[in-house]
Amino acid sequence: MTPDRANEILTQFSQKRAEMLAQLRRIVVGQSEVLEQILAAIFTRGHCLLIGVPGLAKTLMVSSMSQILDVGFKRVQFTPDLMPSDITGTTVLDEPEPGRRDFRFVKGPVFTNILLADEINRTPPKTQAALLQAMQEREVTAGQETYKLPDPFFVIATQNPIEQEGTYPLPEAQMDRFMFTIKVDYPNLEDEKRIIALSGRTEPVELTKVLSVKAILNLQKVVHAIPVGETIIDYCARLVRATRPSDPTAPEFIKRLVDYGAGPRAGIFLAEAGRAFAAMQGEPAVSEADIQKAAIPVLRHRVACNFQAQAEGLTSDDIVRQILAAVPPREEPRYSKKR
Repeated sequence: MTPDRANEILTQFSQKRAEMLAQLRRIVVGQSEVLEQILAAIFTRGHCLLIGVPGLAKTLMVSSMSQILDVGFKRVQFTPDLMPSDITGTTVLDEPEPGRRDFRFVKGPVFTNILLADEINRTPPKTQAALLQAMQEREVTAGQETYKLPDPFFVIATQNPIEQEGTYPLPEAQMDRFMFTIKVDYPNLEDEKRIIALSGRTEPVELTKVLSVKAILNLQKVVHAIPVGETIIDYCARLVRATRPSDPTAPEFIKRLVDYGAGPRAGIFLAEAGRAFAAMQGEPAVSEADIQKAAIPVLRHRVACNFQAQAEGLTSDDIVRQILAAVPPREEPRYSKKR
C-alpha cells in the first residue's frame, strides 16, 4: 500500500469515527472519553468493563452503540440464578418425526456481535466463567462440539462499584481478558442540566447506522496494520514491567504499594489501544501520547493495591499515574552522517 493510499484510508477512518460520535451524542450527553475508549476496543477486537454508579447511562451507551453499527446485539441481565447454559446455549431433544429423536444445540445470547453483560458481578463465578472461552477463543464448547462465535464479537460488561451485597467479584483471570476497564463518572454541571432538559423528550431518536459488519472487519485490519515502532514497544514493555513488585526495575513505590502487577497481555493491549487511538485521529503511527492515553484503562484492573496503598488513600489509577511519571519514554535515536 502506498503512503498516499494509507493516508487516505486513515482520513476516512477519522471521518467515520466523527460520524459515529456525532450520532451517539444525539442520545448520550457528555462521556466523550468513555465513548472513545469503547470505540477503540471495538476497532481492536477487545472487550470492555464499564464501572459506574446506577443512572450514568452505561446500558444506554452500549445499546446506542449497537444502533449505529449494523451488527447483532443481545443483552443479558446477570442475576444470582443465571446458569451458564442461559448464556452459551443448551442441547435439547427434538422429535422431527414419529420414532426419530435427535439432539439439537440451541444457541444462547452469546452468539451475537455485541453482547451486553449487564451487572456481571451479580451472578456466581460458575456463570461468569461461561464467558471465559467466548472472550478469549471466540468459541463455545457444548458437550463434545465446539461452535465458533460470529465475527466481530465483543463483550461489553457493566458493574456497579458501590453495591457489594449479593455480588461476586470477577476473578482475576476473567478481569485480565477485558482490554479496558472504563470508569463512567458523574457528568459536569452543563451536561447534567442538558440531561434534565432532554428528559422530557417524547419522540424517540432514530440513529443512523454508520458501519456494517464488513466495514468493521476492514477497519480492524486497518488498525492492526498501524506500525508500532521499537521505541513504542520498549515503552509499553517498561510500563508493564514497572507494575510488578518483583521486577528489579520497578520503582520503589511499586514494591511498597502493590501486591502484584500486570502480565504480558497488558503490553499487547497497550500497543493495540495505541494503534486504535492513532487511527481514530488519522495518524499513520503510534506515538507515546497514544500509549499514555491507553495506560489507565488498560492497567487499572491489572494493578493490585495492597493495604498500605489503601491506608494512604491511593487507588490503582493513582499508581498508574505515578508509573507514567516515573517511566518516561525514551527518545528516538538520532543519526548524523559523517563527513
